[in-house]
Amino acid sequence: MVSALVSKSASSWLYSGIRGFLKYAFGAISLCIGRDCIILGVMVAYMHQKILIYSDLDGSLLDHFSYSFAPAQSLLGQLEQLKIPVIPVTSKTRAELLPLRQALGNRHPFIIENGAAVFIPHHYFPSPPAQCEQYKGYYCHRFSQPRSVWQALLQQQTTEFGGEFVSFTDMGCEGIVEVTGLSEESARLANQRDYSEPVLWQGSQERKQQFIACLQLAGATVLQGGRFLHVTGECDKGLALTWLTEVYRHYHPDSEFLTLAAGDSGNDIAMLEAADKALLIKSPVHESPVVNNNCCYHSRNYGPEGWVEGVEHLTGITVPTTSISNITRND
Repeated sequence: MVSALVSKSASSWLYSGIRGFLKYAFGAISLCIGRDCIILGVMVAYMHQKILIYSDLDGSLLDHFSYSFAPAQSLLGQLEQLKIPVIPVTSKTRAELLPLRQALGNRHPFIIENGAAVFIPHHYFPSPPAQCEQYKGYYCHRFSQPRSVWQALLQQQTTEFGGEFVSFTDMGCEGIVEVTGLSEESARLANQRDYSEPVLWQGSQERKQQFIACLQLAGATVLQGGRFLHVTGECDKGLALTWLTEVYRHYHPDSEFLTLAAGDSGNDIAMLEAADKALLIKSPVHESPVVNNNCCYHSRNYGPEGWVEGVEHLTGITVPTTSISNITRND
């Protein structure tokens, strides 16, 4: 009995301290009987708990229009200090994500092209992960066939849907710049795809559904992003999240894991539903998708401001407002 070992005042102090700790540890439920803090055993369990944050980028951690992550910079730094990985899960390519990871100061695994492949840095885990191939300093686990498969499939659709869609291959760098507002260099990196092909739909909603059905019948997975349809293999962000979380569990068998996923679009639904806790970030350009997760927080703010709002709410980790207001924009 704790009360036999600790004075009433010490017990009160201990209770307050553990409550704060558990609030940080993802809002875990604390149990007490009177002033006797039997949650000591719970605290020991949470000492072994690890939090993984899986985050969409465009429209979530990055502003939809400017691609800035400045409002989240202080919280990102704090999460890194707390050894809480922020794992990018994006429709972006490996080529365009690498410089962004450097700007973010992110050293963790990442998931590209809507879950088509997971990349894990060499030496991130004590040994090479299973089911991976080595690729330019990373271990890669892929879920999808190469881009060329989907380029050929889309070419076949021009007979019935010609003039109603345009792919990245058709746009080229100049067209990608025009549609996305990216710089020419960023557009070049965005077009270096390995496992998928983005499509800008230009027809009616009814025809769009027919187009998607044809692609699915031919074996493709079609995911709706913030701007584009993404044509890829049998994969999604949720499958990639589940696979990578199991890799973490393999290397930390004595730890409990809690996963938080943040996103704003239809291509984030599988990830938001696969995670323990979901952060659905408000979008300035489209309605929020319907997400089936019993612990789903809907942000009031857009983009990185909404990301900070939701992560703080779901983890209990906060950043002083002074540190946020002093951040300069990183466009």
